[in-house]
Amino acid sequence: MHDHDHDIPPFTPEQTAAALNPPPGRTGGDLVVETLYGLGATTVFGLSGQHAPGMFDALRRSSLDYVGLRVESNAGFAADGYGRVTGEAAPLLLSAGPGALAALAALQESAAASAPVVAIAGQVPTAGLGGGRHGHLRELRDQQASFRDVVKSVHPVRTASQIPSAIAAAWESALTAPHGPVWVEIPQDVLLAETTLPPVTAVDATPRELPPRPELTAVAAHALSHAERPVIIAGGGVVRADAAGKLRALAERLDAPVVTTFGGKGAFPWDHPLSLQSWLEDRHTTDFLEDADVLLVVGSGLGELSSNHHTFRPRGRVIQIEADLGKLESNHPALGIHADARAALSALLDSVAERRDPAAAESVRTVLAKVRERIAGQDLGFEQRVLAAVREALPATSAGFWDMTVLTYWAWSAWPGPMHSGQGAGGLGYGFPAALGAAAADRTTPVLAVSGDGGALYSIAELATARQYGLPVTWLIVHGGDSDGDGDREGDGDGGGYGTLGAYTTDAPARPDFVALAESFGVPAVRTAPETLREDLAKALATPGPSVVVLPASLKMFAPTHLTGR
Repeated sequence: MHDHDHDIPPFTPEQTAAALNPPPGRTGGDLVVETLYGLGATTVFGLSGQHAPGMFDALRRSSLDYVGLRVESNAGFAADGYGRVTGEAAPLLLSAGPGALAALAALQESAAASAPVVAIAGQVPTAGLGGGRHGHLRELRDQQASFRDVVKSVHPVRTASQIPSAIAAAWESALTAPHGPVWVEIPQDVLLAETTLPPVTAVDATPRELPPRPELTAVAAHALSHAERPVIIAGGGVVRADAAGKLRALAERLDAPVVTTFGGKGAFPWDHPLSLQSWLEDRHTTDFLEDADVLLVVGSGLGELSSNHHTFRPRGRVIQIEADLGKLESNHPALGIHADARAALSALLDSVAERRDPAAAESVRTVLAKVRERIAGQDLGFEQRVLAAVREALPATSAGFWDMTVLTYWAWSAWPGPMHSGQGAGGLGYGFPAALGAAAADRTTPVLAVSGDGGALYSIAELATARQYGLPVTWLIVHGGDSDGDGDREGDGDGGGYGTLGAYTTDAPARPDFVALAESFGVPAVRTAPETLREDLAKALATPGPSVVVLPASLKMFAPTHLTGR
């Protein structure tokens, strides 16, 4: 974002003269684009339609970088990916009615994962608002009602003068902890009408701070300082708050083992002596967490995927730091601290006493050895080799975006570093468009997308987007090999697997020739094999522009422990 002081400086005489004589031909759409630029936006995602041309016409007259996708849900996923890797708000421009509703799945993912997306949609003309059933194309009786329970805040606009302030308020909301998607809607006639308002310049939308209450910090620090077996669960809130350094310092001061949730991967070094890694779906980890006498949960609501499918039953005292007020004590009684993770961890670091526990690192090694032993007894070497090949091929500076598929379920537990997946809401089709959004943030660094065959079909149209903008995304598509259904799991496990999202089987799906399909878009593609995956994937990632690597392979998932206990 552009740097802004809280107090916007006074205008110079030259600026005053420009404000008094605004250029002709500007519309409400220009106010939208000028406000976005004044807020610091550099890249905009979206898909135009009948009720939003005022915004897109103004966008063409601006210096903002526009990435237009082919499907609204994919545009939303792209904005989500951009927001996750940059920490900045990602503008998403949409039309009304079906075009707006098509983005709901993506906005639900952004809400669940706390990704800052500012969706700005068109609306029917002002005269058609209010549920009067005038028969306007794409008319909804109450469009914003469809989004109110999904997004963080809703900001309807009815006049041109409201545009800058409404977008600024939405921007502030999106970037105030917890981050999340917000919704702005503007009628078609307001976007198209000429305006004599002066051009929007600097806009202040500084996010509100969320510090911990000092009395709660004092109680938490006392409990942790005097704990016999403290353990920390680090969630996605640590990553979003850029608080990994604070977390490590606190863990080392307390000699407290740390496990990261699937959304919190990267919050703690994988190979650190106190790292329990991310084996949250293993009963050995669950048992260890339950045995803690003080459990510090930072930036997690301990939902289904962070609690071994709600089988986790802590016996000790729980201290929960969470920016999302509704998640405090939503699953377990706790000392709830409503705060941003970074601010709360900083306060604890200033308050806790140092404690030494030589047995802590040994207890971590014991748990991880039990996990490895359980996995080793299930004949899953093939799956582990596939995941290792992907890890070895991906440059250390490259981000990875993972769709809901068996290889992703493996990565949740076994991937050693940061990763982004659609696990917030659990829908299909996230990986590839989100990777495109991340690539738009930095076109010099390759990005990996991983999908199964089912998830790939959700976003296949965006091969055209990747080709049009030359975005450096390598898309690994894993499918079940021969179409005889061997291994079922929808070919590769889209949405299925061992029961992570419900145990079921389906007939093997019909699937296209993904290599030929990619090449028909002008995107280079290769069919690989497990033995050549690392080499082929590394080569594709090192080649500028988009590419597709197709791996025919039926993958199995490790056995669950939440159904049997072991």
